[in-house]
Amino acid sequence: MRIALVGQPNSGKSTLFNSVAGYKSVVANYPGTTSEPARSLVHGQGEPFELVDLPGLYSLSSIEKDELRARELLLSLAPELIIHVIDASALGRSLELTFELAELELPLIVCLNMMDEAARKGIDIDLPRLAAALGVPVVPTVAATGEGVARLFQVGLQAARERPVPRRFLLSDDVERVIGLLVTKLRQELVRKTGLPTRLLALKLLERDTLLAATVAETDPELAQEVLRLQQELATSHGRPADVVLGSERHALCLNLFEEVATVRRPLRRSLRDRLDAYVMHPLWGYLILGAVLFGFFSVVFGVGRLIEAPIMAGFEQLGLLLTTAFPDRNLAYTVLHGLIQGLSGGIGLVLPYLLPFLVVLTLLEDVGYIPRAAFLMDSLMHKIGLHGKAIIPFVLGYGCTVPAIMSVRLLESSRDRLVTSLLVNFIPCAARTTVIFALVGFYLGPGHALLLYVLNLVIIALAGRLLLHFLPEATPGMILEVPSYRLPQLRALLAKVWYRMREFVVIAWPILIAGSVVLSLLEAFELAQPINALLAPFTSTLLGLPAAVGITLIFGVLRKELAIVMLVQALGTSDFSSVMTNGQLLTFTVFTIFYVPCLGTLAMLRSVSGVRGMLAALGLTTLVATLGALVFRLLTA
Repeated sequence: MRIALVGQPNSGKSTLFNSVAGYKSVVANYPGTTSEPARSLVHGQGEPFELVDLPGLYSLSSIEKDELRARELLLSLAPELIIHVIDASALGRSLELTFELAELELPLIVCLNMMDEAARKGIDIDLPRLAAALGVPVVPTVAATGEGVARLFQVGLQAARERPVPRRFLLSDDVERVIGLLVTKLRQELVRKTGLPTRLLALKLLERDTLLAATVAETDPELAQEVLRLQQELATSHGRPADVVLGSERHALCLNLFEEVATVRRPLRRSLRDRLDAYVMHPLWGYLILGAVLFGFFSVVFGVGRLIEAPIMAGFEQLGLLLTTAFPDRNLAYTVLHGLIQGLSGGIGLVLPYLLPFLVVLTLLEDVGYIPRAAFLMDSLMHKIGLHGKAIIPFVLGYGCTVPAIMSVRLLESSRDRLVTSLLVNFIPCAARTTVIFALVGFYLGPGHALLLYVLNLVIIALAGRLLLHFLPEATPGMILEVPSYRLPQLRALLAKVWYRMREFVVIAWPILIAGSVVLSLLEAFELAQPINALLAPFTSTLLGLPAAVGITLIFGVLRKELAIVMLVQALGTSDFSSVMTNGQLLTFTVFTIFYVPCLGTLAMLRSVSGVRGMLAALGLTTLVATLGALVFRLLTA
């Protein structure tokens, strides 16, 4: 049995999925985080079923690429049950999608999620009346705390077996007459080809769905002409385009039902959460608060990281001394063990102390609801560099990991925007680059210098964006971004999300770090590292003014950015970088590391999204910017 979770962005759909499937789907308070379906095998009432978390969508009729993708996935899945997850505090606008899902003629139940938020807003919902009106079961939940989730799936499994037919909501008589005319003309061949029930196919054609219209034009040109005639008939009789007529009819039904089943009590005064937004999203105070949040963010990461790093690295240095004492002849066993210790110390002492607090604070800001507010403030910046405001989503994701950030570029409709955004996202310091910034610049020069690098990063992105768009001019549309209510984060969910994001480092990156450290030890033991460094010396030493030994670390950094700093310990023979590198060299090395060639995982995703040309363009652009940036810092700190 297959059960699909469908809902609007920010409805708590992925939170519900994770509450029963374990943390397997990224959750955040902004749209676009679920760009691909998450799947999990779940057991309920002794019966196994596959639970699928689909990307968020507002309507089955959309020009948005991500919503069309969600519709295609839903149709291809053909689930035995659809659970429509609704934000109960926004019931008035959420029911329109319920009406459309009912037209799919599949078993359907409604999950009224965030009932606590609805209560806070003074919204009382008559659940039995709503269930009777829709003709499907309605189950209240608070997915963040697990309240009502068990009953939801009990009801869902029963509905999947009994297959209740949702009630069909009829539109105005004249509109229904036109729909009926078109239904009689639709051939079964076309219905099978589109995968839509006959009535829903007629509705989408009248709503001027471009993909379905193209399919009809190829299959039956005469029917395509009849569709245009019926669209014109609706437009003439109502004085509005056919898609607006149908949307308005559905919207009116939705509001009528909401007024029938819900009572809204006006709060006596605005809550603290509502009053807070007057400052957080203010055109002046909002940016000052954003700056304060970022400074606090970096100070916390730096403070915690520095507190943890020093004693851990001291302990590993003592372990290294013991190893030297145990193997005075420094044979092959010593070489391998030395590499293992350096890899372990790099992960535990240099990466985790900064990566863990970084992910905790980032997740906290997401769960509270601050990230979409920051995106709202940054939207104007996106337009100043000529990008669609929706490009802020890949940029926000990029601070966690560049790979999902590149994946989310697919949400952008324009091929130009996809290419430019995928190139610029490579400059965003991901969690791996963040560890380099804090372990070098933050630790030795302070959090102010680390914040300066992030500001510089934004300036370079803006300049590179303007330069790219000078050669690729195109009109940039606006964006509607849903800003959710503030929420208190749940500790269990927060820790699960942090582990979900950190797991990639622990399971994938750390073994590579250890293996890379052993390889470097072997290269040094067999005196192969020096020729490689000598080959790169004209670039690293002559041009950038760095120690010759760092050359090989930059090669390893292409595998994983954390490797650059772990290899640096081994290449320089100490974890006290200030004893062998000046402050200027630390800044120069860090600037080059955070901007140069992305890791292999990012390159693979770039090739998938933008093709070989896009990947090569990213390689060239990042190397050029990294070199120029490092040269500028070398000159400034000389």
